[in-house]
Amino acid sequence: MNSIDSPLLGLSQRNPPANLEAEQALLGALLANNKALERVSDFLQPEHFADPVHGAIFKAIWTRCDRNQIADPVTLRAELEHAGVLNDVGGIAYLAQLLSAMVGIINAGDYGRTIYDAWIRRQLIDVGEVMVNNAFAPTPELDGPEQIKAAEQALFDLATKGGSDRGLISLDMALAQAIEMAAAAHKNQGAVSGLDTGLRDLNKKMGGLHPSDLVILAGRPGMGKTALATKIAFGAAKALLANARRENPNALAQKTVAVFSLEMSAAQLATRLLAEEARVSGDKIRRGEITTKEFDHFVNVTRELAQLPMEIDDTPALTLSALRTRCRRLQRTRGLGLVVVDYLQLMRPAVGTKPESRVLEISQITQGLKAIAKELEVPVLALSQLSRAVESREDKRPQLADLRESGTIEQDADVVMFVYRDEYYMQQKEPKIVAFDNDQKFHDAHQKWQNDMSAVYNKAELILAKQRHGPTGKIDLFFEGEFTRFADLDTIHG
Repeated sequence: MNSIDSPLLGLSQRNPPANLEAEQALLGALLANNKALERVSDFLQPEHFADPVHGAIFKAIWTRCDRNQIADPVTLRAELEHAGVLNDVGGIAYLAQLLSAMVGIINAGDYGRTIYDAWIRRQLIDVGEVMVNNAFAPTPELDGPEQIKAAEQALFDLATKGGSDRGLISLDMALAQAIEMAAAAHKNQGAVSGLDTGLRDLNKKMGGLHPSDLVILAGRPGMGKTALATKIAFGAAKALLANARRENPNALAQKTVAVFSLEMSAAQLATRLLAEEARVSGDKIRRGEITTKEFDHFVNVTRELAQLPMEIDDTPALTLSALRTRCRRLQRTRGLGLVVVDYLQLMRPAVGTKPESRVLEISQITQGLKAIAKELEVPVLALSQLSRAVESREDKRPQLADLRESGTIEQDADVVMFVYRDEYYMQQKEPKIVAFDNDQKFHDAHQKWQNDMSAVYNKAELILAKQRHGPTGKIDLFFEGEFTRFADLDTIHG
């Protein structure tokens, strides 16, 4: 059999979707009453018209209305003559014909949506033809999975941006967006203007997590990076659900939190959440050493957590391009409120790229994460390891310099935070009796160690080393190692 029966065969012989009557009727309505432009100006563009002549006329009408000038067959004639396209659009006779094609000004919005829908369908045909051509083409570098990602990218762009780039944004539009953000912050005085982190003092310092920000949370192994990131993701998910249920207690969240766990499995991450909320040791959960009462509480907490808008992806060695594709899909299908990556050193760069060094590889990943944050307009929280230089210092609190071996992390990030626990290092300094020549010296050293331990017990520091749009400083947190649980530190009653 030399050919494959396919519904796509003969596709090129079909006429692309178009409604020229609707285009003529809309232009006639606009020429009769320029105020009708308000009904279509927020979604319709000149390139959406199937007939380029109609697109040129629509652009001329828009241009004159934008200058607060009248757009009718008489004034438009001068406009089109000046542009040298009057004859191309059929001359003054065609403009008069459009005016007579007007059915009703009140229907302008419906005409515009009909035109836009036909344009969307034409774009879908283009995407489909590219997919078919790529699938038939024997191109080794564009394998099946990469073709799927390319197709998803094209569909995502079409669904969210109307198939065109964002392009330039005028200063007045940017200022309007800034005013909206300021108004939201003013309205929420005492609360957060961004996405709630679930941590009171962190919210005060940052105002929550903000769209388009890349937030880096770094620390040495054992400091609790994953536990803190889980706490923030959990707090954000609760905030998204609470926002959706302000008016309707049964409503579903309009956005979700996506957690990409490259180190831990989804089950391990869920166990951490359960241990924190149920206040049952995760170690006891794994070993099955829990009482019937604890298990019943455990099940009840599970039901409550199941309502939270959170998705977990535990694919190991995830590529940047795969993460971008999955985030776009979530944005399109569920809405996206926050992306958490644990952790970026375990990621791989986009397929087809071959960085010359590990430093350049990490740089590509951080730049890619920042691009995802901007494109999808969501905060991205990425965890990062630190260099061993921390261990060689007397004061082991991390510094921005400890990120330098990881390329441009500091440069690309809007916020850099370090989690540090003195208790972790203090535990390692517990005196051993074999190091002393008598019991009294050991007792004195051990007593001093216990006093030092009590001063740092269950305490952690979140060091805000960089914040592009706000202050830096230190935030004291409460940490329970048994439940791997971070919380606000009560400095008044503690």
